[in-house]
Amino acid sequence: MTIQVFGHKSPDTDSTGAPLTWAWYLTEIKGTPAEAKLLGEPNTEAAFVLERWNLAKPEIISDVAADTPVVIVDTNNPAELPASINDADIQAIIDHHKLVGGLETKGPIDITIRPLACTATIMYDLIGDDIAKAPEAIRGAMLSCILSDTLEFRSPTTTDHDKAVAEKLAADLGIDIPEYAAEMFAAKSDVSSFSDAELLRMDSKEYAVEGTKFRVSVLETTSPKTVLDRKDSLMASMTDVAKEDGVDQVLLFVVDILNEESTLLVPNDLVKTVASKSFGAEATSDLLVLPGVVSRKKQIIPNLKL
Repeated sequence: MTIQVFGHKSPDTDSTGAPLTWAWYLTEIKGTPAEAKLLGEPNTEAAFVLERWNLAKPEIISDVAADTPVVIVDTNNPAELPASINDADIQAIIDHHKLVGGLETKGPIDITIRPLACTATIMYDLIGDDIAKAPEAIRGAMLSCILSDTLEFRSPTTTDHDKAVAEKLAADLGIDIPEYAAEMFAAKSDVSSFSDAELLRMDSKEYAVEGTKFRVSVLETTSPKTVLDRKDSLMASMTDVAKEDGVDQVLLFVVDILNEESTLLVPNDLVKTVASKSFGAEATSDLLVLPGVVSRKKQIIPNLKL
């Protein structure tokens, strides 16, 4: 049976490129048939990467059938995976996030979780010398994943190894990193065609603090004004999105990639309290700028308090 390889819901560049990379490796190098899948529409940056490297968009699936062999990448959180994930035959996990718990397997499996900024960096190491056999499109996808997850090395999650792997891939591909990253970030910043609800869910993760459930949404952009000009309608939409998704509050951080800061939308007293206790910042309006805060994984979620 063909192995399905997928990342998290609301797929970003890493959860789009990493499944393609590992499906190629399993199929072409290991001789084990595998197919990349997506758990939703890729974001605008990921869609740009697929087009730039002439990669076919993987099939979008909503669930997995019982006993389907799967490899999970770029997450290990059941909340970000299909509802029936524990009925599937999970064969491996490759990830760079903290261990959440809750997944069940049918036997011993390979688990690789490393403190690196990107799943593609881990895969580069696991693939080893066989990376020389990877087509340009796969190496281009891997480079794109690393540049996306590190915000072109601006994110505090970036390690020297992530940077070294990206520079090696770029050199082999003849890619100028600043130029290519600018194209990626421009694609990510083009959110004009998305509804408020789509923006709030586009790059988001559920997280609970003392029993209060949050959808923690991040929009990384080189044009924060484009998003912040919609703040009133975005805040109005938060109530419906929270209700539909079974959470108490949506937290939206608009990350200014170039200026390396975030703006938190503050629609009510709950979010004002979160801002004060989590970041030591008092909100005097419905927008709060947080200098230096760009990483949900390292700077936002670990600090959330009520």
